[in-house]
Amino acid sequence: MIRSTILLLLMLTPVLAGSGRKLSLHEAMTLALARNQDIAIERESLRIATTSIRKADGSYDPTLRFDTRVRDYTLPVNSLLSGAPADQVAPSQTTFTGSTGLSRLMKGGGTLSLSLNAARDWTNNFFTLMVPAYSSSIGLDFRQPLLQNRKIDPARRAIRIARAERDRSMGSFRRVVQETVAAVEAAYWTLAAARYGVEIRRKSVVWAEDQLNDTRSRVAAGVLSASDTAAPEAEVERRRGELFAAEEAVQRAQNQLKTLLLDDTGDPAWDEELLPIDPPEIVPSTQNVAAAIKEAHARRPELDDAAARLVKSQVEVAAAKDRVRPQLDLVASYVRRGLSGAQNPTARVPFGPPGPVPVHEALEGDFGRSVGTIGENLYPDATIGVACSVPLGNKAARADRDTAVSSLRQMSTTIAQLKQRIGAEVRNAACALTTAQQRIQVARAGLTAARSQLKAEEDRFQAGITSNFFVLTRQNDLAQAQITLVNALADYWKAKTEFARARGVLLDERRVQIVEDLAIAEGARPAR
Repeated sequence: MIRSTILLLLMLTPVLAGSGRKLSLHEAMTLALARNQDIAIERESLRIATTSIRKADGSYDPTLRFDTRVRDYTLPVNSLLSGAPADQVAPSQTTFTGSTGLSRLMKGGGTLSLSLNAARDWTNNFFTLMVPAYSSSIGLDFRQPLLQNRKIDPARRAIRIARAERDRSMGSFRRVVQETVAAVEAAYWTLAAARYGVEIRRKSVVWAEDQLNDTRSRVAAGVLSASDTAAPEAEVERRRGELFAAEEAVQRAQNQLKTLLLDDTGDPAWDEELLPIDPPEIVPSTQNVAAAIKEAHARRPELDDAAARLVKSQVEVAAAKDRVRPQLDLVASYVRRGLSGAQNPTARVPFGPPGPVPVHEALEGDFGRSVGTIGENLYPDATIGVACSVPLGNKAARADRDTAVSSLRQMSTTIAQLKQRIGAEVRNAACALTTAQQRIQVARAGLTAARSQLKAEEDRFQAGITSNFFVLTRQNDLAQAQITLVNALADYWKAKTEFARARGVLLDERRVQIVEDLAIAEGARPAR
């Protein structure tokens, strides 16, 4: 029977002799992987998800701050100790300040800040000890959550969500690639069957024309009456109508395949004829449904997508439960300050006699001396404590927690439902593949019988013991048997592709790999 199938395909090979682009299944798949728009869209979605991880990691980027300003001011003072010179209503002051700071969110949820400050003050207030005076400081602040935000905080939640979304996008990307490969193969075999169908219909027209010519010869010889040409004439026109319909089916199948292969409506390939050249070979196989379902549950990209969604739900539950806790933070700081300057020549002790006020020698000097006093730790400042915030009732956080828990249970049920659906898909695909193999056997037997019946009917017609009606009927039966076999062969490969897709192994069997830069490497011809 396999030999008869090969002979049929060889008989129909003139369909490939016309002008057009000969296309193997391997070439069609390669084109689709490079240019298919659905794949391009999912590829960009995956890149966006990957970028979102970097964005979330940005929460741990340190922040550098600078602040510089000059202030010149005179404040009204209603006091005997204003320190204003005799000819002024209030003392004036000019201050130059500069500060810088570096802060960073820590992986454990704490915040660490380092600050540096410097200032130069000038004033004509005679109660001021040093003019100009230089002040400086260096400080370290730390805040660590002990309850809320200790195990998870907005930054860690965003990172975990972004990573899960990246995994979900990868699963979705693999799913689209797999579905595209399956669609390309199905469209390829549909086009191949349609082109074989055109050739069969064309031969059927030739058979009817030959029968019409033979009938006309018999009418001319006086063997048949003139009315006997009516049946073959009508049959010729009917078969021409079937040929036109078959040619339309080719164009529709061709456009469907081109939609999967091309990414530009102006591509000249839209005007090319695609000629499939791979014969639909038969590789008999048996299906272990239980093993196939187990394989599908481990390999289907839809389950990777769902697993990532489950992780996102788990993260949301953890974050929602954390927000129910009161906020209790450990706070600590340590600051060293510095001070220096020059003696104020107008300084005096309040209500005391005029005269210079001495400055401690450790403080005399410029800004460098102020920094030096920091190193000598003359002015230390250390603080440690806790800060607590307890929302009373906390209804919003508790409602968010309950909602997140329900969403998690819902997602778990969705995964169970998805596994059940995938199991049904595998069973249906296995059944379809078995049926396709059986249909091929039946179609082969039908083709053999149709050939024998046509040959016998033609012999009877030549002997004058039958009519055109029966010969034309047998011709139609043979043409239909050929089309049935071609469609059965195409359906077999579609079923084989669907069985691989349902098990989640189509990309592996076709040796399609998704590499790190998201390009798709297709290593070899599709596995037979």
